Amino acid sequence: MTAPDTESLRAPVRTPPRTALRAQAPVVAVVALGGASGATARYAVSLWWPAGPGGFPWATFWTNVVGCAVIGVFMVVITEVWAAHRLVRPFFGTGVLGGFTTFSTYAVDIQRLVDGGHPRVGLAYLAATLTAALTAVWLAAATTRRVLKGRQP
Repeated sequence: MTAPDTESLRAPVRTPPRTALRAQAPVVAVVALGGASGATARYAVSLWWPAGPGGFPWATFWTNVVGCAVIGVFMVVITEVWAAHRLVRPFFGTGVLGGFTTFSTYAVDIQRLVDGGHPRVGLAYLAATLTAALTAVWLAAATTRRVLKGRQP
């Protein structure tokens, strides 16, 4: 039997709260800036393409599908191709695309459709969005990998 490693017995070093907050401030700032721009773009799409009462919410549907496709491309590029700056992923992935896609509005749209007497449209929207969003992220990532692989020497 061997003696335990003395390094593993020491108490973990904790970062003082002010230091931790200061280290995270740039990340919080870029997420907020990205989120504001993404949410503004999403809002513009909803104004441009409003859903009528009981109608299929096409603007939210396509916002989520396009946002998922873009994140598929983005994640392949920043994890497999390009060594991105540490703030790129929080700004664009979490901020811009997190603000642009809107799965909370998706849930509210479904509830409104069902409560408004349009359960079939609500269920179709529920299934179509989930299927299209997952397909979009998968296809975009796979296509990006294939295109980038073809460009390698």
